[in-house]
Amino acid sequence: MKFQTIEPSYTSKDGCRLVWQGVDEDDTDVVILNKKELENLVDIFAKNSTGDVELEDQSSIIRVNSDVTQFTLTNHRLLEAKTNDLQEKVLDFAKIPHEPQYVYVGTKEFYPSVWIRDDEKSLKDVPGKSPKVSLIQAILSSEPEKIRQDLSPTDLFRVFATRRSTRKFEKTKVEDWKVDKILSAADVAPTAGNFQGFQVFLIKNKDTKQALVEAANKQPYVNAPIVLVFCTDPSRVKLKFPPEILEKFSLQDATIAATFSLLAASGVGLSTIWIGMFDEEKVKTILGTDLKPSSILCIGYPDKKKPPKSRRKLKELIKVIE
Repeated sequence: MKFQTIEPSYTSKDGCRLVWQGVDEDDTDVVILNKKELENLVDIFAKNSTGDVELEDQSSIIRVNSDVTQFTLTNHRLLEAKTNDLQEKVLDFAKIPHEPQYVYVGTKEFYPSVWIRDDEKSLKDVPGKSPKVSLIQAILSSEPEKIRQDLSPTDLFRVFATRRSTRKFEKTKVEDWKVDKILSAADVAPTAGNFQGFQVFLIKNKDTKQALVEAANKQPYVNAPIVLVFCTDPSRVKLKFPPEILEKFSLQDATIAATFSLLAASGVGLSTIWIGMFDEEKVKTILGTDLKPSSILCIGYPDKKKPPKSRRKLKELIKVIE
């Protein structure tokens, strides 16, 4: 692992995220520092000194040496960074005033409550302002107003927040009841006219899995504990539309079903990788079907748990047409 960068914290304008990158693009590690921990680290670097920074759990330590800085973390592998490189990035980061995060998300839940605030004013002090502003309007507003919108906490949003693809699985067998839930999720996915224009192949045979590895551009993680191949089946869609429209419906059905299974897998503590690169004809031959494969979903226990990757800001993602 090589130390790569320092980023603002997701939940606080005062802390930071230290990011390491492995050889694999998906292999990353993150250490999150709160305001006090970051200040202590900055103080050591500003003095060109050495020393220790004790982290919040009181058992993890950042040890700054003259050549290498070591991160000895509880129940975690040792992380290291070249002190000169880390010092430069941390001090540069500390020079920049970070803007307040207008969208606040609870730290233990993804969506128990979301609110947008103006740190300089309280809404009750602003005449004529109403808290009944939609969440999306406030997020996309050029001058966000302080609002609060309570949303019911659900496991679903925690799954959204913590889901992470993995390319390295443990060999641990996945419990049958978890497989049942994953398949049931595909069964209840919304489909065109409720005709369920797709088919799911559950691959248990080792030789079949290895053949799929070859058909999927030799991606080794296709040989996962659980492998599902989602195929389109437009013949099931009994609607009076041209064949190309029925094929489109069927592809959408299969894609939504695979997404439901992916989220269900995350919800029961598993990890997944979605495979879209494969030779369709080879996969059809391997499965012994004429149905067109749309995706391969590989599922299992991750070799190690990873934090979610950063995403672009919601304001950049959403375009409102009024």
